[in-house]
Amino acid sequence: MQNPIIRTIFYLFTLTAPSILAVNSHAADALKFDSAELHIRLTPRSPQQIAAFYEARGFGKAMLDKIKQYCFITVYVKNTSNKIIWLDLSNWQFTAAGAPVHRFDRQQLLKGWQDMGIAQAHQSLFRWTLLPEKLDFQINEREGGNIVLPRIEQALTLHARFDTLSNKSGQPISIQLDNIHCANEPQ
Repeated sequence: MQNPIIRTIFYLFTLTAPSILAVNSHAADALKFDSAELHIRLTPRSPQQIAAFYEARGFGKAMLDKIKQYCFITVYVKNTSNKIIWLDLSNWQFTAAGAPVHRFDRQQLLKGWQDMGIAQAHQSLFRWTLLPEKLDFQINEREGGNIVLPRIEQALTLHARFDTLSNKSGQPISIQLDNIHCANEPQ
């Protein structure tokens, strides 16, 4: 991104998107992992929340109907260590009742939008709201975005590994978060 105005808008959006999506969420709904090296927060979003967010940005009914079928979880990651930590979502495994649960990656989701004939601007906006597939977290750096899973009723468990150091040769950080649920509509 060479244009400084577009770059600024992009960075402001990526930093504020998780905050914007936090409307109507309760702190008790978030799952957290905290250590001296890493802070992670997962906040499941209801279909209504996620659809309202995208509807306010001009997304049409067909796309909103499709979005409501997924389980969205907003993820916030912060490097609290004194070394580089690597996010690689291929090192994140979700399970439910011991069975693997497929996480939809960017390419799968964008292919679905292309197949539906969704406008490029909406595809780009959607892509920007996703957690990056891979990212090096510098010291004190943070990032947020959504991960997308199938909407299921069972509790999910996340097993995640983060490589460390600039060449990924350091002791990896492994975490487990249990009892993650797809958010349902408020009663």
